[in-house]
Amino acid sequence: MPHRFKDVLWLAGRDYRNEWQMSGFFILALAAVLGPMLILFGLKFGIVGSMLDDLIEDPRNREVRPVGSGRYDQTWIEKLRSRQEIDFIIPRTRAIAATIDLKSETANRIISVEMIPTDRGDPLLNPQTIPEGLQQLALSSSAAQKLNVKPGDEINGSLARRFKGRSERVHIKLKVIDVARTASFTRDGAFTTLYLAEAAEDFRDGHAVPALGWRGVEGANEPRTYPSFRLYTRSIYDVAPISDALGRLGIEVSTRAADIDIVRSMDRNLSVVFWLIAVIGLVGFSFSLGASLWANVDRKRKELSVLRLVGFRTGEIVWFPVLQSSFTALFGWLTASLVYLGVSFTINRMFASQLETNESVCRLLPEHFLIALLLTLGSAVLAASLAGYRAARIEPSEGLREI
Repeated sequence: MPHRFKDVLWLAGRDYRNEWQMSGFFILALAAVLGPMLILFGLKFGIVGSMLDDLIEDPRNREVRPVGSGRYDQTWIEKLRSRQEIDFIIPRTRAIAATIDLKSETANRIISVEMIPTDRGDPLLNPQTIPEGLQQLALSSSAAQKLNVKPGDEINGSLARRFKGRSERVHIKLKVIDVARTASFTRDGAFTTLYLAEAAEDFRDGHAVPALGWRGVEGANEPRTYPSFRLYTRSIYDVAPISDALGRLGIEVSTRAADIDIVRSMDRNLSVVFWLIAVIGLVGFSFSLGASLWANVDRKRKELSVLRLVGFRTGEIVWFPVLQSSFTALFGWLTASLVYLGVSFTINRMFASQLETNESVCRLLPEHFLIALLLTLGSAVLAASLAGYRAARIEPSEGLREI
């Protein structure tokens, strides 16, 4: 049986090569249908895929920000942190108390920056350089530029308050351990530990901070509550569920869910358009190829009946149109892939100046080419089934009548 299949494969290949003009036309016809579809999907995957990648990779799109002020204790924060949709959450102190004046020796100026509590796992910072203790911080890009400092430099921090009718100011030496990406925080800011932010709030409230030697009234032993928090979900797809969950608790939040929905809706709609075009194109080509293979079987009834006469079985005769259809699918897919590679290279070159590094307007992954090949082969085999049915009905006697 394997030996006989090799004979069928060899004969089908020889016949396909001998009629190279017709075979070439079918290959070009398939490439004319499949090539534009690959380019269309490449554009869809490149443009919308890049937009989705930007949404996914930018942690700011995963941020859920509470609107207004509330009262959240550490127990409530920990309970929320236990949800699997949440990647990072940390309390925030009062905005009016969360500022600090910074000065460096390399810049003749003092800037007031916002203090942003941070901890391990903060998506806005390098995980290897998260501030620890009371004397480390990571600056935003704009703050670092104004102070003309880099990681490893030391700067002076100061806080002022009005206490018992007197103006007081305290100073603290701080070490810059990192500079955040520009996109992480666009304003002047300093990422500090929650302990330092709490210390600044306590000082401004007139409380003593023994760890830093700041005098004041001894604080009460009541559990601390926070007016707000920083929260980031694990993915952009978790933003809406967390927003809804907080909404049910009566907490109004602000997110970029609208931008995420726009891109996801665009992705869905373009996918529908692409598959409609793909189905119409493949079905149309399948009918055309099937009709041509049917006519080809009719034209070669004598040759096929002779093969039946010399011992080829019905199942083996059916393989002739199926194999030749598969040849067309394979070479048509290869031609369409080469056309796509040439066109995509040209398109990406045209838009190269408007793209970031490693971004592409037209892009396909290896698995996309494999899926296209499998769909094309499947369509070709289905198209050949009609011709195979026709070939199976050829009787050996037809060959005898021709001798």
